[in-house]
Amino acid sequence: MDPTVRPRERLKPVGEQLRAWRQLRRLSQMDLALDAGISTRHLSFLETGRSKPSREMLALLAEQLDVPLRERNLLLLAGGYAPAYAERPLDHPDLAAARRAVERVLDAHDPFPALAVDRAWTLVAANRAAAALMAGAASELLAAPANVLRLSLHPQGLAPAIRNLGAWKAHLLERLRRQSAASGDPRLLALLEELSGYDAPPADASEPDDSAGLYVPLRLATPAGELNFFSTTTVFGTPLDVTLSELAIEAFFPADEATAERLRQAK
Repeated sequence: MDPTVRPRERLKPVGEQLRAWRQLRRLSQMDLALDAGISTRHLSFLETGRSKPSREMLALLAEQLDVPLRERNLLLLAGGYAPAYAERPLDHPDLAAARRAVERVLDAHDPFPALAVDRAWTLVAANRAAAALMAGAASELLAAPANVLRLSLHPQGLAPAIRNLGAWKAHLLERLRRQSAASGDPRLLALLEELSGYDAPPADASEPDDSAGLYVPLRLATPAGELNFFSTTTVFGTPLDVTLSELAIEAFFPADEATAERLRQAK
């Protein structure tokens, strides 16, 4: 069910939500009150339910707490207000320009792999090169909705082909751990627990690594030879739609000329 329209009686009280976000951000009431320009007493009354926050106050506190747009809608609903941010699927006509932008970025990155994911790491789209690299995984891992982190670390996914699996798994889990803590999303915590249970050798500092400590490479064994990548993440700037705010493009670049040449020849 779309959380922006879930029954209000299932929502936590707005004060409890504010307190939970403040604690998640490791702020005291005084810290947050100073940042928001309100009194500590007033903030305390809001968190305990003794005062009802205005829509403007909720927007202010959510901004100071860097609450994701999806959860800002929940705050507003719990406070008795309508959601402020729409949530439309990427194929909605209103998001046509954004969808075309994603497709152009993915296509322009070919012959190097690139894919688009949502906040839960569900695969939204991929270019030809990324699809080719994922083709050897079990069909059930590729079936929609495919999760790219599960696909990467599952024993029937890409894990057997990852030459530095220990380091790559540690990198992905740390990234997921930070994302889970920042968003408060229970889906990410459940995914973190699942992926942590997958077998992988411990990260080995002696593994070959030409990154000079600048990034964690992905070293992938393929029939054409080993491919060595580093990755970047691109997000939409100042999105006002929940779907766009949670969309990210993961682009993989060749970390050496041999990888670049093998990918060019495979095009």
